[in-house]
Amino acid sequence: MKRFIFITFIIISFSSIAQAGWKSLFNGKDFTGWKQLNGAAEYRIEEDQIVGVSILNTTNSFMCTEESFGDFIFETEVKVDPRLNSGIQFRSQSNKQYRDGRVHGYQAEIDPSPRAYSGGIYDEARRGWLYALAENPKGRAAFINGAWNKYRIEAIGNSLRIWINGVNCSNVVDDVDVRGFIGLQVHSIGDNKEKEGSEVRWRNIRIKTSDLEVERWPMDPGVREINYIPNTMSAYEKRKGWRLLWDGKTSEGWRSTGSDNFPDRGWEMKDGVLTVLESGGDDSARGGSIITREKFSQFELIVDFKITEGANSGIKYFVDPELIESKGWGIGMEYQILDDDKHPDAKHGIEGNRTVASLYDLITAENLSLPGGGKGFRGVDRWNRARIIVKDDYVEHWLNEQKVVEYKRGSQIFRALVNYSKYKEYKNFGQASEGYIMLQDHGNTVHFRNIKVREF
Repeated sequence: MKRFIFITFIIISFSSIAQAGWKSLFNGKDFTGWKQLNGAAEYRIEEDQIVGVSILNTTNSFMCTEESFGDFIFETEVKVDPRLNSGIQFRSQSNKQYRDGRVHGYQAEIDPSPRAYSGGIYDEARRGWLYALAENPKGRAAFINGAWNKYRIEAIGNSLRIWINGVNCSNVVDDVDVRGFIGLQVHSIGDNKEKEGSEVRWRNIRIKTSDLEVERWPMDPGVREINYIPNTMSAYEKRKGWRLLWDGKTSEGWRSTGSDNFPDRGWEMKDGVLTVLESGGDDSARGGSIITREKFSQFELIVDFKITEGANSGIKYFVDPELIESKGWGIGMEYQILDDDKHPDAKHGIEGNRTVASLYDLITAENLSLPGGGKGFRGVDRWNRARIIVKDDYVEHWLNEQKVVEYKRGSQIFRALVNYSKYKEYKNFGQASEGYIMLQDHGNTVHFRNIKVREF
């Protein structure tokens, strides 16, 4: 009997320790400590739950904490009508200066649709997807439609991580927002009467803001971490073999396509951004394109780029320095960078194969992660992320976490595409075992940063 009492005491003690430091954000009775922002969706209280109800013709609605939080671990349980999209805002903002008070910031996605991106991280009303779940099948399967699902959000320093039902869904490193409110979203349904009255429910809403390290959960080693802090390497990236291909300050590791030196004009390095400058649209009239001093064979490359209105540029790979056109362009495979709306080249080629993220003049970029969806381009004068993966002759182009091109170098289909392109005069085009990486000067202002690579 004494032994039973002692064991019971230990269990109770451990339970008390586990609960220490947690604070409930909802009193179960009223919305004390909360305020509704933006849309007019209905929020009501049923027993121990906050219930959000969609209505017609209103914008996204948010029930937000009045208190702001910096570092924390947040947990809640969510149940949503499969007709309705929703989300949990964290470290989010609403101020008059930004789109007249539009709620913006990090969102843990609640997505019961076939897309199944629940647990992804979306930057609401700003950058869009920071972490989609296209490459995390376990994460996509974690959310259970029609049931209560437990969300866990860890926002500690610049590390943002999300679990659903104990499954690691997303891991992001970002420092844009270090503090903000928690918000419960009811997504706009427009004038869709079939979705009118659909509900999302939250319960057991709690947060912990102290002694966080002892309660952190380890990342699933099979779930990628994505770093958005420019020109930096996270511990995870270093373990995975990543390295900076541009140091953010100097021309080390790069040279002109036409000489062994970096261009003395036409390029600018300032505040961690590498910029090719406008030359009146006269291709390569100033500095010309630049290439790496190293050659690469099998690799994964990340480049953040920002184009100006009407701009044209590109990221080339497997560049052959022996094939130099009259204006100094290296010949190689090209990840197209283009203002599709304003640059005429978007309408040339065949069926859009010269648009942004396409394999230039060969394969048109389209959303392969979510067939039928858009490419996910964030727009002119905004940072976009290009990602190129080359492994065993299989190549993928990614744009802002959506796969948009895939092909096999040297395949029958690839060779046929080349034979009907501007590259048909180059023997064995795109089939070299290794080559340089190039950033193209096409006469327009384009910005680059966060250039990093890992080799397989």
